[in-house]
Amino acid sequence: MRRKRTIYFNDARHYYLFVFEPPMRLEDAWVAIDEVAGTAVDTFSYGVSRGDGLFYPSNVGMRFGADIQPFDIVPYWRVWENMQSLIDRGLDPLQVLIDRAHDKGLDFFASLRMGGFDGFEGDYEVAKGGRGYAHEEAREYQFSIIEELATRYPIEGVELDFAAAPSGNGFYLREEDVEQYAPVITDFVRRAAAAVRQRPGTAGEVGARVYPTLEMNRKVGLEVDVWLEEGLVDYVVPMLYSCFILDADMPIDWIVEAAHAKDISVYSMLQPYYREQAEPHFDRPHPTPQMMRAAAANAWDRGVDGLYTWFMSWPLGDGERSTLTELGDAELVREKDKHYFLRWRKEDDKEFDYPAYLPLEISAPDAQKRYEIPFAIADDTQNPRLRNLRLRLGIVNLVMADKLEILLNGESLSSEICKRTYLRSMDPYTGQWLEFDLQEVRPQKGRNMLEICLKERPLRMGGSITVKDVEIVVTYDTYPVGRTD
Repeated sequence: MRRKRTIYFNDARHYYLFVFEPPMRLEDAWVAIDEVAGTAVDTFSYGVSRGDGLFYPSNVGMRFGADIQPFDIVPYWRVWENMQSLIDRGLDPLQVLIDRAHDKGLDFFASLRMGGFDGFEGDYEVAKGGRGYAHEEAREYQFSIIEELATRYPIEGVELDFAAAPSGNGFYLREEDVEQYAPVITDFVRRAAAAVRQRPGTAGEVGARVYPTLEMNRKVGLEVDVWLEEGLVDYVVPMLYSCFILDADMPIDWIVEAAHAKDISVYSMLQPYYREQAEPHFDRPHPTPQMMRAAAANAWDRGVDGLYTWFMSWPLGDGERSTLTELGDAELVREKDKHYFLRWRKEDDKEFDYPAYLPLEISAPDAQKRYEIPFAIADDTQNPRLRNLRLRLGIVNLVMADKLEILLNGESLSSEICKRTYLRSMDPYTGQWLEFDLQEVRPQKGRNMLEICLKERPLRMGGSITVKDVEIVVTYDTYPVGRTD
């Protein structure tokens, strides 16, 4: 049965067990729950594994850190000592969180990464040269963890995290085993679902993190369409762990349609960053509230049943809590300022990724060739309270003498006023922002098409231009905008 949810995920490590100094106070142990309590978040998802150990005292698996003592780095020592400090006082670290979640009115899901076999003897992981779920032993081990979580702890359900690969852990099958063993993984999901749903007492729910496209799932042996057709899961979260960039236009229409046909919920993942940061130990920028609203509005417009997010700027402050409150209701973001932007594709086209249209390189002038960039927005651009609507294009290696033709849904923007600024302050010579204050030619609610043509470059100017950024900025006012007569 479909259910509306607002879900926040904590991976147990970065903003929790890695951070606090042991011994862990109960006030510290409650932080992961308390920081989202009182917002629209009604469901807490907790990552109980990383692939090399479990973040609770399991009776069937290895606790994180048991095999790497003495510890070489501070965070790993803290994980062990924080959990141990609770255990020494007769407290189960996982149960402490579950109880706190229930005290605050939140449902609790244990999220288990499916591509790693925590402490299991033998090199069964694909990343270590094994065959993953082609090994019966590996499947049985993972099943034992799922069964333990569902029956030993009073949680609302278990989330099967298949989307953690390839960055969080390895894939589930070798490429040469996918065709033969994809049905075996489906049978594993079938069995896991039965164990969670048929546990003693109240039936549990089963969620799954999967990839955004059907092709990506099929490529690595995940028959998500079959899971949905058979009703093996209660919800799905399409996402890609190797890309933490917020995407307001993730291609999830197929999964929404297939899931809803079987009364299964779809929760849209709002990833936590605006840009990647290549250098280690430097902060990656988080999206603004306007960017989060834009992604949320597009997701609601596609018919999802709720939103799912994580890794917000920590510690969560008033701004983050305000955003988490807005995410719970499509009406709360409808007539508020938004900032849409398009994500970039990965530099290496061999990386596991789904399509992106930027950066777009236009290698040479050609008056007959138009380059298409599709995008979507959820705002009604004829709304009288809409004060301003701007299209921003960030273009590298552009000069004012370049002759561009830019069309929006087939209409030229030549009549719209264009303002230019430098692309970046640190090297203002590299490119320009073209900012159009759209008055006559406006995007429509839903799907849109931007077309760009480089018609001519000035004398002695060769080389290409690259469209790096496409953004739509929408602002609203209290009063309708219009004439006074």
